[in-house]
Amino acid sequence: MKRIEISSIKEMKEFGNKLGKNLKGGECITLTGDLGAGKTHLTKFIGEGMGIDDYITSPTFSILNIYYGDINLNHFDMYRIEDGYEFRDLGFDDYLFSDSDVSVIEWPEIAKDELPESLDLTIEKYDGEKRVIYIDYKDDKYREIVENI
Repeated sequence: MKRIEISSIKEMKEFGNKLGKNLKGGECITLTGDLGAGKTHLTKFIGEGMGIDDYITSPTFSILNIYYGDINLNHFDMYRIEDGYEFRDLGFDDYLFSDSDVSVIEWPEIAKDELPESLDLTIEKYDGEKRVIYIDYKDDKYREIVENI
């Protein structure tokens, strides 16, 4: 597990942009953290790093926002999902298991058993803008990405 300390929104942007630039498509990134930890901000910065110009917002009520670019970004927010069964019944598999898109999932713990292998980021908030990001993965396809950020 890798640990990164972030002391400002500028550093969060640098981290997210760097991560986004290292994505090739087919990756799934989960974001875990309390309300206000910075999950949606980080998704915005990942999208910027991927070259996406759209204004990225939280899909809390729509559950999924898709942002188009050379590599599409599928941004999921599972906060309103009851469980993995409900998520599966909504039919998001085509987006999640795409070899060409990147999926970023906020609140993944709700449907963890329904998700592909992922790059798991946990954001802990402390003292104003300061954050600690813990990075974990099981699938070796994420090793190079983690080494580059």
